Amino acid sequence: MEYGIALASNVDAWKTVKRAEDLGFTHAWFYDSQLLAADIFVSMALAAEHTSKIKLATGVIVPSNRIAPSCAAALATLNKLAPGRLVFGVGTGYTARLPMGLGPMKLSALRDYIRVVYGLLKNEIVEWEFEGARRKIRFLNPEVGMINTRDKIALHISAFAPKARKLVAEIADGWLTFSSSLPRAAEEAEELNKACREAGRDPRSLHKTTFALGCVLKPGESETSPRAKAQAGPLAVVSLHMLLDDATQGVLPAKIERLVTAYREQYLTYQPSDAKYLQIHKMHLLGVRPEEEKFLTEDLIRWATFTATEDVLRERLILLAQADYDQFVVQMVPGHEDAIEDWARLFNKV
Repeated sequence: MEYGIALASNVDAWKTVKRAEDLGFTHAWFYDSQLLAADIFVSMALAAEHTSKIKLATGVIVPSNRIAPSCAAALATLNKLAPGRLVFGVGTGYTARLPMGLGPMKLSALRDYIRVVYGLLKNEIVEWEFEGARRKIRFLNPEVGMINTRDKIALHISAFAPKARKLVAEIADGWLTFSSSLPRAAEEAEELNKACREAGRDPRSLHKTTFALGCVLKPGESETSPRAKAQAGPLAVVSLHMLLDDATQGVLPAKIERLVTAYREQYLTYQPSDAKYLQIHKMHLLGVRPEEEKFLTEDLIRWATFTATEDVLRERLILLAQADYDQFVVQMVPGHEDAIEDWARLFNKV
């Protein structure tokens, strides 16, 4: 299995990516969330300049937030800096759109966006719809050498629902998902394999990547230690954000359902009342806000994150590999990038 890191885009991210390369990590995935962090392409350019082997990946671009010609130009420019080391991760949106008060975009729009981006990267003339009209566009001067359209940029799509997984099976080089429950992760991988077979494709030809946050606990260390809360807490509270819909009642473990109910009551107090998303998504996957600290129980962290001792985490990674996953990615929380050393030691023992 391959191992990668994920991180919020920022101008110092290259330091962590360089350390990841030195430690043998294969990929660095950059989050693209314009209202939460710094610009992804600036961050990736700096990382490209300071590394030579590690693959640099967008995790993920959301079409509504970057028009296709702009995205294609940025990818081709990065491909000039790091030829053959880029992965284009793309999806319908969660983290990048929620702070704008938006839900996921349509899958059909994602498919068309990918068509335009890759048409441009192949130096084709493509039809692109913009401002109510369809126009023919292409890169006009690729031969000048300012961009690189020769080296392949792999396409990895974030997909959580059946229709999205079908699109992955049809057109993508790889699949991106988040995992906390091993049984569910195995089910989703098999569902993706089934979609590949239905599309007439060998499932082994599709690279499967799962993301997580967590903490490698020291012997005797609790899931609610300050260190564990800092490293795993951001995903733990985001899991509550995702479960606010009343439809979750009766589906979750009782202790988790009680936390969701309590969080739902707190959510109702957020202001402004017509834009609660401005509060709930502040520090999304970057940290835990003070009013959320009380929700970080052992049960929640254990249930929502990869937080356990080395022995337990090693067994989980073995099970993920057996479930057909090709890469496990752990996010580095800002201010706690030194956790990369713990994860590197763990990965070397799997």
